[in-house]
Amino acid sequence: LTDAFAVLWSLSILSTVNNCRLFFFFKDMDRISELPDELLVKILMSVPTKVAVSTSILSKRWEYLWMWLTKLEYLHRDHCSEPGCKRLQSFLDRNLPLHRAPVIETFRLELCSSHFKPENISTWVSTAVSHCLRELDILHDDTEPAMSNILPSNLFTCKSLVVLKLVGEILLDVPRVVSLPSLKTLKIQSVRYFDEETLQRLLSNCPILEDLVVDLRDYDYESAGQLTVAVPSLQSLSLYIPYCQDLDGFVIETPNLKSFKLLDHSISGHYCLIEKMPCLIEAYLEVNLPDMKSLIGSITSVKRLTICSEGIMMLGEGFVFNQLEHLEVCFCTLFSSDLVIELLLKASSNLKRLGFSFMEHHVPQGMVHWNQPTIVPECILSSLESFSWSKYTGEPEERDIVVYILKHALHLKTATINSYGSDVWKLEMLKELELSPRASATCQLLFD
Repeated sequence: LTDAFAVLWSLSILSTVNNCRLFFFFKDMDRISELPDELLVKILMSVPTKVAVSTSILSKRWEYLWMWLTKLEYLHRDHCSEPGCKRLQSFLDRNLPLHRAPVIETFRLELCSSHFKPENISTWVSTAVSHCLRELDILHDDTEPAMSNILPSNLFTCKSLVVLKLVGEILLDVPRVVSLPSLKTLKIQSVRYFDEETLQRLLSNCPILEDLVVDLRDYDYESAGQLTVAVPSLQSLSLYIPYCQDLDGFVIETPNLKSFKLLDHSISGHYCLIEKMPCLIEAYLEVNLPDMKSLIGSITSVKRLTICSEGIMMLGEGFVFNQLEHLEVCFCTLFSSDLVIELLLKASSNLKRLGFSFMEHHVPQGMVHWNQPTIVPECILSSLESFSWSKYTGEPEERDIVVYILKHALHLKTATINSYGSDVWKLEMLKELELSPRASATCQLLFD
């Protein structure tokens, strides 16, 4: 076992050296070579595939050990030049059909140029599938649009496949015969769809699918039509629609969903039909929808909600979040109207944690004048325990909101303020808040 760790350590060091050659010596190479194949293969599994393959030059004993690897990763950073692409293509064409492992746990390809022929890639994937493949991960970062299908038909009838991730210039052309009985995780980002029914045909033949990511950014603006996600088994769904995506609308039927992330930046004014999600635990909504009724109506059972949407004001007072315990509101929503706070807090009678912050890549805006609610929301009086504010500037409108929360939250335990500005300015702002009245005698005011 000590010898095995010596091999692992040496390979790990060598894997960090560019253009390394495995001309290294061990005092007792015979003893290392006497280790069981199973242990040596586990050692090779701990280093990059490129390094594991390089061990074949050590001796006859090592020549074919790498062919028993159950995890194969071929990354573009190792083969990005045209000569490198040709070497990798030749290597895979020659060696992959000879691979000896009965099961390939992971087959990962990162291909960064058009030098790879689609038919070759399709053959590699088909070969991996024939080894009871469990996870396929392809990133095809090409400068040319995806015109040819690199996914073989036997991929869509692979009984062992559990995880499928497709990113980049990949044409997704799902055949009529599809059966993926073991698939639990599916990620599709920036691919092109053969037609409008492509995705639904794929999803409808994944009976135990649990985790789905559909990202329509970058390369698939021609994939117009209706997007339908109807998967009863689904537990996690992330859907990203870019602003220039010409989508007619989307339909979501996922009654067992627990986690929902929707980033809808489209300006096409599409419709949104979503069935209720009674099992929902957390939701992240960054949307620009003219009609929010279907969306909000479907997530009323959520326990943790992060939201950025000016459209929330269109709903009026008809929505209720009985189970909501943690609410995070983006300043884009908060600053859109002085009624946002009142509406959201009034709808969340059991709220325990409240936070105001900027979502990723969002920029500060000027806040509208804020009027205090005529009636203090029930959650502030009875359940709110934690409050936070990110990038606090001390503007009068911001100060009024923070002071209002501190003044009325009877059960508040912590209020965390992340200040924004110079140190002297921060000190003045924080002193001001320190002196403001607090309804809770045990409330601890924290400054970050």
